[in-house]
Amino acid sequence: MPSSRNALLSIAAVSLALVGAALYLQHAKDMLPCPLCVIQRYAFLGIAIFSLIGAFANKIKALATLALLCALGGLGTVGKHLYVLAHPGFSCGIDPMETLLNKIPTATAMPWLFRADGLCEAAQDTVFGLNVPQWSAVWFVILTVSLIWVLLRRTSR
Repeated sequence: MPSSRNALLSIAAVSLALVGAALYLQHAKDMLPCPLCVIQRYAFLGIAIFSLIGAFANKIKALATLALLCALGGLGTVGKHLYVLAHPGFSCGIDPMETLLNKIPTATAMPWLFRADGLCEAAQDTVFGLNVPQWSAVWFVILTVSLIWVLLRRTSR
């Protein structure tokens, strides 16, 4: 049985790897992120940051709870993204959410990571049989379950 620290380190590593995969798809495969994709990136980074801090802090449960809230926010966001894909007439397109996201200081400082330029309904390309939002949903579920496991087990470092 892995310790809570090892579990949180693994969760952080997976979350950072997923952001790395998103950057690869964006910059090497020219798959532009939409506003919902960018929000999911923030959620994965939130999971990673809180999990890393939790792995080394004495407040494992508190920080795992914050990481879990990020995972649940990501699940909600990817749920909306999957809804947009399932209903082709529904679009998040160029809307106030995109404008707001692109003006956040992190987006202006690091546009290569946080600038939303794509259309949500355009995420139809598949990677190993699933499109990117479907993969994102799979990983948010796995990370959510993992964080719940960390929270429910007895604290061991």
